[in-house]
Amino acid sequence: MITKTIQIQEITVDELADKVADKLLNKIKHYLDVLHTNESDVYLTRQETADFLKINITTLWHWTNKGKIKSYGIGNRRYYNKQEIIALLKKNELR
Repeated sequence: MITKTIQIQEITVDELADKVADKLLNKIKHYLDVLHTNESDVYLTRQETADFLKINITTLWHWTNKGKIKSYGIGNRRYYNKQEIIALLKKNELR
């Protein structure tokens, strides 16, 4: 294990605490921004959605047709929003 010694001069403890807090707060805000934008814009294909839910594609098709799960279409392709699927799972609405 490597240890390092840091010497701080001409700064009060409160100033140091403020500097550390500001830097940490910026890092946390950046992390939350990245986390929020990445998860909300994730769309899964039919196969990815079926794999995520651990179901058959036929079951996914039935759930989509019954309106249990919403799909988004581009041409003849269907995509499912991952955040919406997670929300349905949390509400226990998929059966």
